[in-house]
Amino acid sequence: MLKTRIIPTLLWKNTGLVKGIAFDSWRRVGTLLPAVKIYNLRDVDELIIVDISATVEERGFDYAGIMEASKECFVPLTVGGGIKDMSHIKKILRSGADKITINTATFTDPKLIKHATEEFGSQCVVVSCDVRKTDSGYECFSYAGTRPTGIDPASWVQKMEYFGAGEILLTSIDRDGSMEGYDLDLIEYVSKYTNLPVIASGGAGNYYHMLEAIKSGADAVAAASIFHFTEQIPIEAKRYLLLHGIHVRM
Repeated sequence: MLKTRIIPTLLWKNTGLVKGIAFDSWRRVGTLLPAVKIYNLRDVDELIIVDISATVEERGFDYAGIMEASKECFVPLTVGGGIKDMSHIKKILRSGADKITINTATFTDPKLIKHATEEFGSQCVVVSCDVRKTDSGYECFSYAGTRPTGIDPASWVQKMEYFGAGEILLTSIDRDGSMEGYDLDLIEYVSKYTNLPVIASGGAGNYYHMLEAIKSGADAVAAASIFHFTEQIPIEAKRYLLLHGIHVRM
């Protein structure tokens, strides 16, 4: 049986780390390299680093920064932000990332996922699905949550699975930074329509929230605020989940 992963998310903006609420109201929470070093000591399963402004600002990625961080990172590292084509994917992987995560480019060029998985393998490709709840249901958003796509997340995840994606990073924009719990309905809804591992993101405020997300269909839980702004730590999250019958890596 695959074990459930605990994955801290580091949001990178203009050389520093930030955290916001609902993809807005960003505040500084530190710098990248010290954070990576700290998480190395905290028994995390993986790390996700996303440059949240690269796509919106239409600028290049800081490959040197990722190369420096990857040298200090001793767990699988997923990197995203501003990826538009295969050249960006190659540069990020060559900079030391183990996986890439893509959001906006999946809507402008869906077959980029197919090309990436054919060249690097599906295990390297994570599709980031940023979702808001609207009057008509759930909807995928691109460009760091600023542009509606008119696309239902379940149908989009199915399409990404068809093109060969390895897993889904499913983020509730509405719950992001709220620390009020994951959107369990969203997790359950999307998980029913895909065989891919689903990483739930957006809303973790305590270990019980993580347990709820896993019971709703998530294969892994990503979190940021809980680790930045409280004294809760990944190893304690694992112990809590283990006590409640969840298989985790200890």
